[in-house]
Amino acid sequence: MPNKLLIMAGAAAVLLASSAHAQVKPPAKPEEPSGRWGEAGKKAVDIGTQPVRDVGLSKREVPPVLAKAFDDPYSLAGLKSCQALANEVKALNAALGPDYKVGAEYAENRAGKLAEAGGKTLINSIIPFRGLVREVTGAAPADRQMNAAVDAGLARRGFLRGVHLKQGCKTRF
Repeated sequence: MPNKLLIMAGAAAVLLASSAHAQVKPPAKPEEPSGRWGEAGKKAVDIGTQPVRDVGLSKREVPPVLAKAFDDPYSLAGLKSCQALANEVKALNAALGPDYKVGAEYAENRAGKLAEAGGKTLINSIIPFRGLVREVTGAAPADRQMNAAVDAGLARRGFLRGVHLKQGCKTRF
């Protein structure tokens, strides 16, 4: 077991040392500060804590704005003003990350992606019969629920941006 912890720590260190995420150039200003380690650190923590989620000891909560989007992604209830529309889009941006930028160039850090894939492979090999364990503990259904909420949030954000544009609003997101 100590060897597995050592492997996990090594994988996390590799991920922390690299930028393990795809970026859009030029990078958009983040809504929230990404902290000392940035996106690579978030990914390393996410990968390192995956076994704890797999066995049901930790669960991710669906953010309320995404749960609302899941319930009715095309609702305009309470969104009569341009400012209300913009505020709702800002809330979705906070939960989903920055929106697509027209004309932005896609760039990927290959070394970072390789480190991320290696870290995930090491972490995922810790639990035998991982897929079955995830179904039994409820981790897989929780991930499917989170993915459905994210999909609804993306649909809602696109819809609200379209309504915002159609109404001729000038407020910014």
